[in-house]
Amino acid sequence: MVTSRQNWAQLVSLAATVGQQLTARQQTLATAESCTGGGIGYVITEVAGSSAWFNGGLITYTNALKQQWLQVPETTLTEFGAVSQPCVEAMARGACQAASADWAVAVSGIAGPEGGSAEKPVGLVWMAIACGQQTESFSQVFEGDREAVRIQTIATVLNRLLKKLS
Repeated sequence: MVTSRQNWAQLVSLAATVGQQLTARQQTLATAESCTGGGIGYVITEVAGSSAWFNGGLITYTNALKQQWLQVPETTLTEFGAVSQPCVEAMARGACQAASADWAVAVSGIAGPEGGSAEKPVGLVWMAIACGQQTESFSQVFEGDREAVRIQTIATVLNRLLKKLS
């Protein structure tokens, strides 16, 4: 598992492999990010030529932007919160639509060091992958500091996307 900035090269290699799969399929990707703050898009754009398969990303750190840019229903945010399965699923679908992409990944979580609760602890991240009408979501509680949680999130969602593309 990637846990430090020294391993960014591994993340870039992973993103390049995702890009190869998307290129072979002649498909594109978009991102909708909250807790990673654009980290997924950053790793992707470290890959030379990623503009051929990466349409772009939306950093929607606030609930207002999740609603405005990604069409996450206000009721979803009120009932379940931003760190939830329904929210990331809506984020992923919204990113596909907003960026006219074939695929999208979305992440929303509690990177810490504060903000957690018994129900939603620090390190909890919900992730989703959307393609067409299909959306898959999953969560994980990552260990470590804020940076470690964010890096592990990027690695996890890109690995999961790669498995779906392979």
